[in-house]
Amino acid sequence: MLAVVMVVLLLVTGLWKRFVRETAPVLMDLPGGSWTVGAVLGLVSVAGGAGVLRFSSGLRARTTSLRALQAAGSAGRWTTAFGPLLYLLYALPGKNCRSYGSRCAYILGTGSALLAYVITAALLGWALYRWSSATGEAQAAGERARKRKLRKKGKGKSRAARQR
Repeated sequence: MLAVVMVVLLLVTGLWKRFVRETAPVLMDLPGGSWTVGAVLGLVSVAGGAGVLRFSSGLRARTTSLRALQAAGSAGRWTTAFGPLLYLLYALPGKNCRSYGSRCAYILGTGSALLAYVITAALLGWALYRWSSATGEAQAAGERARKRKLRKKGKGKSRAARQR
């Protein structure tokens, strides 16, 4: 069983690398160049990460079909989060590759696209983190104020404590 999983994993990885090496030159030649490609992939990655964080703590389904749909959605969100990074990493030339091989040649713009990806993902991820933590803190402060107000009115105690 483990051997089958390894064969499938290597096959998928090899097909992904081949796909990347054939499509990356076309992608890097789009209007805006490789910097735009890196920035867009960074946006996609941050959106996928936000989706993972937003929907990972949801309710668990009870039926098998709904669990399968949740698993497929989770896999899609994780792919959206890490797919762009793997795309850019696979576009870079390999370490154990001869430079004269067509599958190992440097694709122009992959380094700058990776740099734009890292900058975009880091800045947007940091901004998203700051926004979500500020929103959570504001909600917690509102809840503390609500409880404080109830305690002042004498309604902040539990029903059992009020009956004593």
